[in-house]
Amino acid sequence: MTRVALAFSGGLDTTVCVPLLEEEYGYDEVIGVTVDVGQPAEEFDEAEETAEALDLEHYVVDAKEEFADLCFDSVRANATYQGYPLGTALARPVIAKAILEVAEEQDCTGIAHGCTGKGNDQLRFEAVWRDSDLEVIAPVRELGLTREWEQEYADERDLPVEGGSGGDWSIDTNLWSRSVEGDDLEDPSYVPPEDIYDWTDAPTGESEEIEIEFEQGYPVAVNGEEYEPIELIEHLNEVAGAYGVGRTDSMEDRMLGLKVRENYEHPAATTLLNAHEALEGLVLTQEEREFKQLIDQKWSKKGYEGLVDAPLVSALEGFIADTQKRVSGTVTIRFEGGQARPVARDSNYAAYSAEHASFDTETVGKITQEDATGVAKYHGFQRRLANEAIAANADEEVEVATDGSGDASEASGSSSDVSDVGTDDE
Repeated sequence: MTRVALAFSGGLDTTVCVPLLEEEYGYDEVIGVTVDVGQPAEEFDEAEETAEALDLEHYVVDAKEEFADLCFDSVRANATYQGYPLGTALARPVIAKAILEVAEEQDCTGIAHGCTGKGNDQLRFEAVWRDSDLEVIAPVRELGLTREWEQEYADERDLPVEGGSGGDWSIDTNLWSRSVEGDDLEDPSYVPPEDIYDWTDAPTGESEEIEIEFEQGYPVAVNGEEYEPIELIEHLNEVAGAYGVGRTDSMEDRMLGLKVRENYEHPAATTLLNAHEALEGLVLTQEEREFKQLIDQKWSKKGYEGLVDAPLVSALEGFIADTQKRVSGTVTIRFEGGQARPVARDSNYAAYSAEHASFDTETVGKITQEDATGVAKYHGFQRRLANEAIAANADEEVEVATDGSGDASEASGSSSDVSDVGTDDE
């Protein structure tokens, strides 16, 4: 008997994949696997009900802790892609790994997903699965299916699905972010209505300040109360979301080159990333901060691609871990007007001295203000030399351009002649 494990949500795409895997691909049995990375409870209810109606053997795997840990790793890397925190991208390899483990435990010979051939998720899932010996199947992509065809097929077979996603939008939710796309949102000129948002309220004039504590780059407490990663994320999603923090409306460049319109909500992620970067600004040296921007950018790109287990990421995290040894302390964040703004920070590792930086003190330790005179004289010295050389040779460059071969002078003369002709004609 041949078995295939299907990444199963209970939605239209994965529901139609069940009979297709049997009829079009010849599998004797399909098992469904749903992975919990922080979706709403109703999504699991839908998956369970649909699986039961399909008489589908169904497994639910809790991967919230692993996902939350990865999200906190992304904070240390200040991970964003084109202006928004990574969420779905980080969840996909966690989900893919969990499904693969179930497939291998259940002696499956194949593993399948319901992704289209236009998006990123197919690549993120398969990057994990192709490390195995299982056959990787993508019915929606391989059969060229459209949502309209799927709905007609479901109606003909009386499959237990509702049209679309139960609403106008296609929504993906996990602990770290909520993405909304599809329908009118595909039009970049369309202004989204307020009802696309669920995690965030419309910003008001109210404000609140909270204090976030970090240990070696990891957030550990809010207002002095310690939290485990999952609880901390959920807490900040609620608190920051009440002030409209973490909304992003972007034109995103996917890995395949398609440009798509995406709307995201990520209150906790925005808050923690802003706070972490503020603390790094206090404790890291200028050179560390500048170089770490390059490291963070590379980490973020691999995270977006779903390749967080790549050797490069391991190497990048070696540098990140070393810098984060000193990223311990507190940051005060003010929620106001849809923003999570750092307004204070404190650390025992601060590479900063208020006394030295103050305009009210005469010296910087043993360094006097007069000592800066020599630096000021040298500052821009090479630029001055270069500009003097350019100015000194400006006349010579003009002369070289208008002598020698006669070409330039002839051209100049021709220009004069044309001007004279024009005058005569007038």
